[in-house]
Amino acid sequence: MTEVRDMALGLASRFQIPKIAGIVFPPFYEGGQPKDCEFMAMALEGGAGGISYVLLPDSGAEDYRALKPQSFVGVRPEQYAESFSGADPLQNMLGLAAINAICQHVMRIANCTPGAATDSLGLMNIEDGDRVGMVGFFPPLLKYMRNSQAELVIVEKNEQLVERYPNLHVTLDVTELNTCNKVLCTGTTLLNDTLDDVLQQCNAAEHISLLGPTAGYFPDPLFARGVHVLGGRFIHDGMLLLQLIAERKRWGAATQKLCFQAERYEGAPLKA
Repeated sequence: MTEVRDMALGLASRFQIPKIAGIVFPPFYEGGQPKDCEFMAMALEGGAGGISYVLLPDSGAEDYRALKPQSFVGVRPEQYAESFSGADPLQNMLGLAAINAICQHVMRIANCTPGAATDSLGLMNIEDGDRVGMVGFFPPLLKYMRNSQAELVIVEKNEQLVERYPNLHVTLDVTELNTCNKVLCTGTTLLNDTLDDVLQQCNAAEHISLLGPTAGYFPDPLFARGVHVLGGRFIHDGMLLLQLIAERKRWGAATQKLCFQAERYEGAPLKA
């Protein structure tokens, strides 16, 4: 979705965005990242930061391991944001982190950060009889629905999950979202360029949420496409977050929940 990139670059043309102060890359594991090594992050001078998922094929291991964190220091994040939404998954990873960092700096200086107390998952208001589409495997939703009589449809790109969870309705067919009245989509869909396809299948949905640590940007392009809730992470101490990721520790000391609701949203400060 190029609109998210263009939004971030538009903000950067209006506001003075600080340079990169640091960046962290967890070790690369061929065959898939372990839970405590799934995310990289970029910190800007002044404390803002951006998170991205390490979503690379094994063929990209050499290029990923060749990245030198020190070479990013002092560079403007716009340089990486510009490369987002291309064919190179490594550039898209860096681009999403930069987009999030740019947006989060603007949230800080323009006082546009939404309240942290809102439960973005609870806003789906799942009820008995609902048919809920889950795009990407999102374990918190499984716990949330445990005592519900709602039906769950999990749309995945990973064929192995179909066999791994025989008791769940896991499908590779995104068109099954056509029959869902509520949809939860993981933020990774923006990174792997499947979000447009997903939203095209959600015309019948009365509620669409996009959630995940990588959803740290302003929601304007998504709300324009029919999304109702964007829930991610707001970084209040970027350098501390880099340290916590490097040490494989929880991020609570450096971040808080971020939740935008379309019905209460007034828009990003894109115009003077």
